[in-house]
Amino acid sequence: MKLLALDTATESMAVGLADGAVHSVVNAEGGALASERLIPTALELLAQRGLVPSALDAVAFGQGPGAFTGLRTAVAVAQGLAFGIGCPVLPIDSLAIVAEDARAQALGPDAGEAFELWVVMDARMDEAYAAAYRHDGRAWQVRRAPALYTLEALAACWQAEGGPGQVAGSAVEAFAARLPWGAARLWPRTADRAAALLRLACSAWAAGRGVPAAAALPVYLRDKVASTTAEREAAKAAAAGGAGR
Repeated sequence: MKLLALDTATESMAVGLADGAVHSVVNAEGGALASERLIPTALELLAQRGLVPSALDAVAFGQGPGAFTGLRTAVAVAQGLAFGIGCPVLPIDSLAIVAEDARAQALGPDAGEAFELWVVMDARMDEAYAAAYRHDGRAWQVRRAPALYTLEALAACWQAEGGPGQVAGSAVEAFAARLPWGAARLWPRTADRAAALLRLACSAWAAGRGVPAAAALPVYLRDKVASTTAEREAAKAAAAGGAGR
């Protein structure tokens, strides 16, 4: 099995290559640089193993939720490669990557113990992407699907459930004094996002979760983050009209 995995949903860029039992990973600065660095980094990993893209069996990508531009970068590259090769793609929940990394930090990547936590990522504008997961020692299960929360709504959810036991993600630092963490064990930073991504991608491949390249779509949880120029002009015109009456 030869599998390439890409993720640019956060400010970090994660790229992993599985060539049989040999796993190679790169964690690097992402954000605005991801569109320039993603393809060269992926090609370099393949070259190190003496492989060309056509040798790949599948391409995995972080489908979100996450940064709008970053998600589009990984999806576009994964889809383009998969179309060219004629192989399937593997959509990977980007919040589950954080969960898998926290599990590896706590127990080790090969641990067969149960592990449960919330993942909460800073979504800007005083909102957070959050989801709850449980690992039964063999595979991940989604307890609460990824959603976009205001801080007040997330706090109310936690209080109704008696508080989180463990929390991982960038919101741990971003909203340190604004969420009711209680006695939760906190994992504010990922240790090896690329390795976590690649493990999830290999599990998805083994479970037969590949889909056609045309189905490579990002998960957007925020419908709108900014107005278009036309919308801003229309709003100004409406405001001016109202003021003149």
